Amino acid sequence: MDLGKFGVWLRRTEWEAGLAAELEGLGYGSLWIGGSPSGNLEDVERVLEATDHIPVATGIVNMWREDPAIVGPSFLRLNAAHPNRVLLGVGIGHPEATDEYTRPVDKIDEYLNRLTDEGVPMDRVVLAALGPRVLAVAASRTAGAHPYLTTPRHTRMARRVMGSASLLAPEQKVIVGLGEAESRRIAREMVGRYLGLVNYRHSLLREGWPEESLENGGDDRLIDELVLHGDVEGILDGLRAHLDGGADHVSIQAPRPDARVSYRELASALF
Repeated sequence: MDLGKFGVWLRRTEWEAGLAAELEGLGYGSLWIGGSPSGNLEDVERVLEATDHIPVATGIVNMWREDPAIVGPSFLRLNAAHPNRVLLGVGIGHPEATDEYTRPVDKIDEYLNRLTDEGVPMDRVVLAALGPRVLAVAASRTAGAHPYLTTPRHTRMARRVMGSASLLAPEQKVIVGLGEAESRRIAREMVGRYLGLVNYRHSLLREGWPEESLENGGDDRLIDELVLHGDVEGILDGLRAHLDGGADHVSIQAPRPDARVSYRELASALF
């Protein structure tokens, strides 16, 4: 499945048919349905039916919430109707969201086994992965990894862990065309809550960020890497830093309400 170098990541509630069709026409290589889409993949189906050829991925279906007995047949149904266009991103989410969150690597193994039993080919599955253990599982058992809220530092580490053959498709937030102060204000609204969640916090500390960089909504240096902002050329340099670090594909998340304008401006420079 060819995802292209750049795709679009939006939460499932933000997708609409006209937007999906426009983004396909602009030249993006894939569309990512974020925000824990349901296991019946109705959100994916809606975007598939609004577009012609572009791959559509989940980023991500939550393993604790969605039964593989529902996810597997839903994937097979959509794959039959839209061949080679569905990429199933799955993951364990973060501990604060799930009371049952224990032994995450065991949960991943069990879930992937059950998807396999349902007939889902593992080369059409990617795993939400941050730490080395889960990145290694992504490389050995699935098509690859879809890290969220990372910087090119993480991308370089992930590529070393995963080797050269696996798909590495990080998400990257951007704010196009606003001033520095306003961009940082919006950026902190976008990422502030994540900095208090244990898995994202540990991931950023593992990247080498000091504890103080994560406090009070993130210091300017961290915010500027987690949420690229400024003019288009500067943002493109930040996106390409992931590719230079070993990413195969970058899914770009721009905030509402002007996301459509941001994606248009980026596409005019990217494609």
